[in-house]
Amino acid sequence: MFGNKNTEEPVINQNNNNKTSNTISNRINHGTVIEGTVDSDSDLRIEGIIRGTLKAQSKVAVGPTGLIEGDIHCKVADIEGRIIGDIEVSETLILKSTAIVEGNIYTAKIIIENGARFDGICNMGAKESKNNYAERTIPAYQEETV
Repeated sequence: MFGNKNTEEPVINQNNNNKTSNTISNRINHGTVIEGTVDSDSDLRIEGIIRGTLKAQSKVAVGPTGLIEGDIHCKVADIEGRIIGDIEVSETLILKSTAIVEGNIYTAKIIIENGARFDGICNMGAKESKNNYAERTIPAYQEETV
């Protein structure tokens, strides 16, 4: 009576080739608060609050009402809300005009729209390779005699 007559279930990508037409995605709605580590194998949209680490194998989208108090590790991120913590994105990070980020960014590519706020250090590359600033040598300044 109220059921859907279409019993076909969505296809889940089992081989990670990014060519599926119907992928399962997750949504944390406004008014929802999650505390602890969140792990996801598929896309994730946050309109609520996460207090803890977020790890996603795919895309993370933080809506305008979304807040994450903790670190994010993902493949692609599209931020409209607020992040208090470090962001590590293996491909592309997009900060929309309403985005507020208080933390460091580690990404291969970044797009920042006019109006977005960012307070931290942005590193182009993996987090592990950027922690050795003290080991880098800076050429000594030498005065030339005339």
